Amino acid sequence: MRTTTPPSSSSLRRRRIALVAATIALGILLLMIASHTGPRSAQSSVQILNPVASSVGTNATLSLPHRKLLQRAAEVEPNRIWGDKCSKSDIVINQGPTPPLPSGIPTYTVEIMNVCISGCDIAGIHLSCGWFSSARLINPRIFKRLRYNDCLVNDGRPLVNGNTISFQYANTFHYPLSVSSVVCR
Repeated sequence: MRTTTPPSSSSLRRRRIALVAATIALGILLLMIASHTGPRSAQSSVQILNPVASSVGTNATLSLPHRKLLQRAAEVEPNRIWGDKCSKSDIVINQGPTPPLPSGIPTYTVEIMNVCISGCDIAGIHLSCGWFSSARLINPRIFKRLRYNDCLVNDGRPLVNGNTISFQYANTFHYPLSVSSVVCR
């Protein structure tokens, strides 16, 4: 019968250190893999209909862990019929960053233009503007929020064909602005 000698304390210590190091390395590796793949959820997967799979009755799923949603593009109205005077698409809104306030709050300049090709003046311009607010005072006769997602341009008065109204606002982020309704004059 063969007898084994018990391992020395230094060899036990080396084994324990190696086991702890391997456990830590495995944990770091799992964290790195998890950070690159992200959480798997119904929102981060896309169904792809595979012609071969669909003939069998199954679908293949492609996971996209870092998919970003794009903002919906502005709705474009169909071409105007020759009797119509104007439409929402005759108001063009441009918005861009400008130098920040001394306090560091970012500022943005907004230009609202009447580009009506039939020479019409447009009044009652209402914009979808969310909870618009500004750290810089804006003349309410030029632009004001009436309620959530409803801002009024030029105090409801007509914006003459070819003219532009502009103002600056200050906030930590820019507000997406889009025309919600107009009145043709």
